[in-house]
Amino acid sequence: MENDQQETKTMLLTITTTHSPATDLGYLLYKHPDRVQSFELNFGQAHVFYPEAKPERCTAALLLDINPVGLVRGRGMSTFALEPYVNDRPYVASSFMSVAISQVYGTALSGICKTRPELAQTAIPLEAKFTALPCRGGEAMLRKLFEPLGYAVTIECYLLDETFPAWGESTYYTVTLCHTIRLTDLLSHLYVLIPVLDDEKHYYVGSDEVEKLLRHGEGWLASHPAKELITARYLKHQHSLKREALARLVEDSPRIDEESDEHDAEEAKIEERVSLHQQRLGAVLSVLKNSGAQRVLDLGCGEGRLLSMLLQEPQFTSILGIDVSIHALEIASEKLRLDRLPPKQRERIQIAQGSLMYRDARLKGFDAAAVVEVIEHLDPPRLAAFERVLFEFAHPTMAVITTPNAEYNVMWESLPAGRFRHRDHRFEWTRAEFQTWASGIAERFGYQVRFLPIGPEDLQVGSPSQMAIFDIVATENV
Repeated sequence: MENDQQETKTMLLTITTTHSPATDLGYLLYKHPDRVQSFELNFGQAHVFYPEAKPERCTAALLLDINPVGLVRGRGMSTFALEPYVNDRPYVASSFMSVAISQVYGTALSGICKTRPELAQTAIPLEAKFTALPCRGGEAMLRKLFEPLGYAVTIECYLLDETFPAWGESTYYTVTLCHTIRLTDLLSHLYVLIPVLDDEKHYYVGSDEVEKLLRHGEGWLASHPAKELITARYLKHQHSLKREALARLVEDSPRIDEESDEHDAEEAKIEERVSLHQQRLGAVLSVLKNSGAQRVLDLGCGEGRLLSMLLQEPQFTSILGIDVSIHALEIASEKLRLDRLPPKQRERIQIAQGSLMYRDARLKGFDAAAVVEVIEHLDPPRLAAFERVLFEFAHPTMAVITTPNAEYNVMWESLPAGRFRHRDHRFEWTRAEFQTWASGIAERFGYQVRFLPIGPEDLQVGSPSQMAIFDIVATENV
């Protein structure tokens, strides 16, 4: 019995941060670092404790102690009579862990922190580590699910039998996930993806599971490249539930609709006096041409205005436009007349649906990336994810980013004080704020950055739009 109890303690999740002060993790989780706390669950007990709690590094551990006999109570016997008794459920990080996360860390999962509300909405460095995590699909499946969300994934596999290595590897892993992310987002990802990796749930799956999936998948699942697989596994391959969930994901996913078109028209009307949008595109095109770039990304390409200009320049031999909105890409395809382009022209350009929040292998290998009036539409956690996607994973030789200059807004009488140019803007930065952000990006990811104004420049408030040009710092000869 003593050995059995020790084995159950392999079902362990630790969450670590180096955010300063790291002990603020206790506020986020609503669990004090100086106490061990235990919680009764209908399948056993959960214990929360802190193996380390220092200002520079803090780790919270969630340990499940499952009662194997309790798992059988109330269940009907299967045709294989031993199956309820002989299984891996008490020893692995399965759907039991998801239930424990929702019940023990429920407040943090919801993104609530009354004592540190601003911290709950801040992306901080987090490391989540599982022992004995089952994954049907192996290492490739683990990476397929977590890397598009921006995680650095470290995987250690267990042998089926250490005394007989020739028997091969098991389907159980120790997995470490690292990301700078909000705690609520990390917990949401874990809540959904743990049973997806296992491809199994210990409880009945009905229509209420669709609601859970959509609630905890809000903001990331609709644009995840493996959303169909995630949905199918989470709902135990019940086709009617899967169809319902996917249909609702499409309805809720970010897209350019009539309301968004109206907002874009408002912004264009505000800026029309200086023809700012055309000046902006012209400035970006000029920088790209002068750089000598041949392979160019347009991230957040929208309806393809910059793509059209790039296509007219023979210098650009490979052009890829990415946007989250299928509707926008359909308009871009029509405006670019992709189906009527000569074969050599058509080979030069591709457009594809994709989110700027997730690591995407298609973005690698480009000389330059253009991000025109996109970042101001991203809230802080998504902006942090985008930074890694562009500068760490895609890592182009050069990147050009433009964003409105908030100081210039006073020049437009049609723009009331305190109002943004576009209703969907999450922020509009001053020149100092933009330069601080861009300089931090350059320092973290190995670039140097310079800044240029776009549009007529006022001595007091600057230009209406601002541009940062990032050039990679060569290290080969250092």
